[in-house]
Amino acid sequence: MAENKPTATVKATSVQPKKSSNLISWIAPVVCIVAGYCIWRFIMGDPSGFKEPAGGGFWPHHKGPKDAFHRIYEGGIIVPLLIGMFLMVIVFSIERFLTIRKALGNGSIADFIRKVQYHLANRNVDAALAECDKQRGSVGNVMKAGLRRYKEMIQDTSLTTDQKVLAIQKEVEEATALELPMLQKNLVFLSTITSVGTLVALLGTVMGMIRSFAALGEEGGGGSATYELAVGISEALYNTALGIGTSALALIMYNIFTTKIDSITYGIDESGFTLTQSFASLYK
Repeated sequence: MAENKPTATVKATSVQPKKSSNLISWIAPVVCIVAGYCIWRFIMGDPSGFKEPAGGGFWPHHKGPKDAFHRIYEGGIIVPLLIGMFLMVIVFSIERFLTIRKALGNGSIADFIRKVQYHLANRNVDAALAECDKQRGSVGNVMKAGLRRYKEMIQDTSLTTDQKVLAIQKEVEEATALELPMLQKNLVFLSTITSVGTLVALLGTVMGMIRSFAALGEEGGGGSATYELAVGISEALYNTALGIGTSALALIMYNIFTTKIDSITYGIDESGFTLTQSFASLYK
């Protein structure tokens, strides 16, 4: 009769989910759109900036802007939406910058990993954990979680080396799964604005051209029609300029942040490889 060998069980991960608030994702877009309307309606549309101010309301049709700033008001109702999207790019860029700056931690990631490798080569796990506390970034957090399991596996005599390496690898993967979503959070707003900003600008452009040719048809090419044509064309061009500028800024910021995230992800992958290879070679 074959002998049944007891199977050792690997402890569940000690990594705890991070608590994060998604409040900014809900509030920021609404606040930015409202702020965009207020800027357009009450600052760009200030009656003192026009030669022929109209009455109040949601969209007063002032005429004769005195300067270029107030002339943007003639871009129409699409302008506040584009201003709101521009403000969203700024808000989420600041939010992502602060988050990713914190995730990068202190000092160079490559130097941090080399220090951990040095301490592990000397079998000094506590010194490696101390380096994680100094680093205080996403790579340090993942490395720290793996090192804690690494230290437990050194003292564990119930598992084989392969099982211990697997346990360390699993701990690193669990920690990575909790760190990466925090880095990529809210980037969807920047990637969406990159495309939608141009489409909204195109909508404003089309509306401006419709207004221009409608005025020509109604007035028969008279003096009033010439003014309406100029206003309609300016509406089209202002929307185009705002949309292209907003989309360009969103694209630049999105690429900057994804590049930073890629460097952090590479550091996390390298830290996991460091832990498993170190344990496999030192504690056979």
